[in-house]
Amino acid sequence: MDAFRESRVRQIFDNANFVRDLGMQLTLVEEGACEITLVPAARHQQQHGLIHAGVLATMADHSAGCAARSVVGLDEDVLTVEFKINFLRPALAERLRCRARVLRGGKTLVVVESEVFAEKDSAEQLVCKATVTLAVKESQDMGRPS
Repeated sequence: MDAFRESRVRQIFDNANFVRDLGMQLTLVEEGACEITLVPAARHQQQHGLIHAGVLATMADHSAGCAARSVVGLDEDVLTVEFKINFLRPALAERLRCRARVLRGGKTLVVVESEVFAEKDSAEQLVCKATVTLAVKESQDMGRPS
């Protein structure tokens, strides 16, 4: 992946205020894939002390957007139009890791699979899996160098 395309992916990650407020970090960018991590804190928990489903869904959705943007044209961007998520087990973790990979990159739609893993005591468990569909649209900010 070239540096310009990678910087476009990092730009949409860095410009997402909600994601930044949650404390998520973009740790890997490849063509058709990306990875996000989060060290959970008390603010990420729901009423039973588990990591909130909204946090997991946000990781799955935003990592899918980053992966999708890595495969569209330089004058295009992506926007989630639908996602389905399965919560497989409660999330208790020292660290969360979400890996997203493009299943199909088309001219108008990109389909991505995201998996969130909970890491605790040197073990890792899959806690949720999402399929995300994103629409390809003309970029409002093409981010091209001058």
